[in-house]
Amino acid sequence: MDFSKAQFEKAYGTFEQLPPCREPEIVFSGRSNVGKSSLINRIFNRKNLARVSSVPGKTVTINFYSVAGGVKIVDLPGYGYAKIARAEKQRWAKMMEGYFKSGRDIRLVVQLVDMRHPPTADDLTMIDFLEYTGYPFIIALTKSDKLNKTEYKNRLESIKTELKGIPEDRIIPFSAINGEGADTIRKYILKCEEEANA
Repeated sequence: MDFSKAQFEKAYGTFEQLPPCREPEIVFSGRSNVGKSSLINRIFNRKNLARVSSVPGKTVTINFYSVAGGVKIVDLPGYGYAKIARAEKQRWAKMMEGYFKSGRDIRLVVQLVDMRHPPTADDLTMIDFLEYTGYPFIIALTKSDKLNKTEYKNRLESIKTELKGIPEDRIIPFSAINGEGADTIRKYILKCEEEANA
């Protein structure tokens, strides 16, 4: 897979608009303002592949990206932003439920959690859902560069309790600024591609 050749394909605002699943999908999920667009841009070595918004809750579509290698990249809309309207939250919930329950070939979910803070209730609900449904997932702890050495070490220790039961090799500190964790996440993606093409 040539990560730098990923291309934005299309955005969909409702479940009914989603195209049929014809290729394995690698999914990026996380709350609003967790740094998902920045992570995607760093992983795929592109500055503006995913549009970075300064307004939380602005990404309200499921965005599909094509990438050479026989897999699709799927960027889910961020959850947990309190200021969006109730109708918008309901649309989001329907879209997410439809996406995950429609039998798509989901090979990996990259679940983002802000490393600076304990996982939110919404984060834990999403992680519980992934464990319950059996979708393979890793957790990217974003914004690791914003912690000093002591804070970084303390948060890693706390995460072991906060995310008890999740293998440590699937919890990856990540920084879009200095690239920490990017290669590890790419290895998981490449493994999915290899399995899809086996």
